[in-house]
Amino acid sequence: MLIKRTQGWELKEHEVTDEKLYVDRRNVLAGLGVGLGALGAGPALAPTTVFAATSDARYPAKRSAAYPPGRAITPEEIASRYNNFYEFGSSKQIAAAAQALPTDPWAIRIDGLVENERTISFEDLEKKFSLEERVYRHRCVEAWSMVAPWTGFPLSALVKFARPLSKAKYVRMETFQAPEIARGQRATWYPWPYVEGLTMAEAMNDLSFMVTGAYGKPMAKQFGAPLRLHLPWKYGFKSAKSIARISFTEERPKSFWEKVAPKEYGFWANVNPEVPHPRWSQATERKLADGSRIPTVKWNGYGEWVADIYAGLEDQRIFY
Repeated sequence: MLIKRTQGWELKEHEVTDEKLYVDRRNVLAGLGVGLGALGAGPALAPTTVFAATSDARYPAKRSAAYPPGRAITPEEIASRYNNFYEFGSSKQIAAAAQALPTDPWAIRIDGLVENERTISFEDLEKKFSLEERVYRHRCVEAWSMVAPWTGFPLSALVKFARPLSKAKYVRMETFQAPEIARGQRATWYPWPYVEGLTMAEAMNDLSFMVTGAYGKPMAKQFGAPLRLHLPWKYGFKSAKSIARISFTEERPKSFWEKVAPKEYGFWANVNPEVPHPRWSQATERKLADGSRIPTVKWNGYGEWVADIYAGLEDQRIFY
């Protein structure tokens, strides 16, 4: 018999506030003239919300209970308007600017050490996999955090679809490049396009997730539509947005932030409160939902699924 031991950071299932109920409550209060500040909403909010339209019969997908987040879902109205997306600027309030990105049609190139290189439309790629919803914790290297319900499919399924050769050791992901649309890409001091990578062992881990939707509908552009990666045990910058190319390589790719600041950002970027960023502590994090600070947990609380990946790598700088 399998006995599930509750981790110290977990809430009991009945204690986790359903996101729909939370948002409905806030909408009712707003209608009564109760300001968001009275609810401890955290970041200041703009007058309107930029969400994706619900027009796909595959959403909402069935929610998986396999990876309990241990916290309440961050309301969509907050999570959708506090985003890192440097292609559109360094401000967190880039939701409106991100709407300029055309995502239909969208092509994804799969190349490198694979049996057959190909270019496939996002629409055709998405249809090849069964979608599910996973509620994941998200921990930014900047020491803020949220919890979001992502819809998508396991990265391992995409790897199997790509049929990499045996000598492929890494998966390299590259975002779009369109400086005429994305104003942040006009900053020539950044090494565009955005690149991230992970080992094949990380890519095949059950937690690694290719995201196509959020909050029960196709993904809003500021979240990284139409296709992004989410690795919940790593700092958020590892989860590349708006992916346009997936390559399988023998050599370890050098990621965007490694090139920008190699003394501050490394390849692994696994969450660890005991290893500070060179310019700030990682011991605690600020919850977007209410602005409160809470202790950060190693591996962002997902150690039981991922710690074994890094056995024998103790000599490497695997935590940032």
